[in-house]
Amino acid sequence: MSNSSKTYEPEDSGIHGPVTAPQLPGNKVGVSGIVFMVVAGAAPLAVVGGIVPIILATSGSVASPVFFIICAVILVLFSVGFSAMSKFVPNAGAFYSYIQTGFGRVLGSGSAILAVWSYLLLLVATFFYTGGLIADTIARYFGTSVLPWWGWSLLLAVVIGILGYRNISLSAKVLGVLLIAETLAVVVLDVAILVQGGEDGLSLVPLNIGLIGEGGAPGLGILFAFLGFIGFEATAVFRSEAKDPERTIPRATYLAVIGIGVLYAVSAYAVVEGVGASNAVGIATEDPTGMVASLASIYVHPILNDVIAVLLVTSFVACSLTFHNVLTRYFFTLGGTGLLPRKLAIINVRTEAPSRASVVLSILVGVCMVAGIVSQLDPVLELYTWFSGASILGLVALMTLTSVAVIAFFRRNKGLERNAWKTIVAPILATIGLAGILWLIISNFGIMVGGDVVAVVFVIVMAASLVVGIIIALVIRKSNPSAWQRLDNVTVHSDKASQKSTK
Repeated sequence: MSNSSKTYEPEDSGIHGPVTAPQLPGNKVGVSGIVFMVVAGAAPLAVVGGIVPIILATSGSVASPVFFIICAVILVLFSVGFSAMSKFVPNAGAFYSYIQTGFGRVLGSGSAILAVWSYLLLLVATFFYTGGLIADTIARYFGTSVLPWWGWSLLLAVVIGILGYRNISLSAKVLGVLLIAETLAVVVLDVAILVQGGEDGLSLVPLNIGLIGEGGAPGLGILFAFLGFIGFEATAVFRSEAKDPERTIPRATYLAVIGIGVLYAVSAYAVVEGVGASNAVGIATEDPTGMVASLASIYVHPILNDVIAVLLVTSFVACSLTFHNVLTRYFFTLGGTGLLPRKLAIINVRTEAPSRASVVLSILVGVCMVAGIVSQLDPVLELYTWFSGASILGLVALMTLTSVAVIAFFRRNKGLERNAWKTIVAPILATIGLAGILWLIISNFGIMVGGDVVAVVFVIVMAASLVVGIIIALVIRKSNPSAWQRLDNVTVHSDKASQKSTK
């Protein structure tokens, strides 16, 4: 049989209550490629240049590195159970797959729709922000922007759509280049500050955990620090295309979480020391957007200020590409299960990618973006803030449910893994930590999205997406028994059109 007529069948784990789904051609991406995509989605330069000053300003504490360390510890604990269960969750559905394997198809289906909606909002929000950022950056250096912000947003969506249509290895290469560039800029700044001793000489003050409450709002510090880690679960989304997924996914997950955590903590320490612990909160409050860029001019060279301005744009571009790839694979997997149209689960034989799902996603993103543009709302202060805030609420809720699902799964299948640390202790500790962060998000949601009215609307919308998924599953179970069975067992065929084009 030729490659052009190849079909791809789902895996079957044989474990009670598994989620099985269409599988993309594997052995394409190794640990480093997956880590590149995940860390690129975290946008390290954007976090260091944007979120670190926000943590200082909102928490009122100089102990910003500690907030990142706390979040990293929680996510490492989460990764223990997440990785242990990954070998028994054979599809690329990430959070929803774990929830379905742990609690069944009804709640799993609701979680799937919530995940799709959360990532869609995050992707659209990123396009809005990046369009505004590109327009402002060009205007700063050339006096005016060739296109309005929304023009750049739409153009970026087209470019990302083209990359997403192609093989995942191309995206990995693009993300690798962009990630290395922005990470190098962050590391150069960190080293320069630490070697030169900062403003007042290096100290342990920023690492004093006892100072996290000095500003009166430690919850906000932890909340914004956690935002920098959103997207790390994408390691499981690329399972189908990974080399040796049972080893690659756990390794990539740990490397991504620990690598991101170390980079953020060291960079936050360097930023505080760069301006001086006694001045950090005040400067971050007065000039949050220019704080890190100013440090680049002082400790390295004014040209690094300009380099960071450009790399900040590419950082968000890389972030957009990662989220597009993640959401495309959600569409692909859910198309195979029947929760979304089954044609989304067709693999393009020429590209060996879920190209149809990518095209549909691009169209859907375009519709959402046009609606946002027509509303004439501010791309950053309103559209980005609202959409990203709602997305984070949904994703942390899913992460908390996933942690509980890990516990439920291993309690039901006690013979699969006898290590209590992996199946009970670490997942319970992670659940407690994630539940605490979810509570912080809900209690401060009005601050995040800029008003109580907007907060209530988006909470209702996110909850409704979960309910919609549950209703779809219940309807399928009652009206279409064969489709209900396909939620656990599907067969996906290659795109006939693509087959013809390759003959």
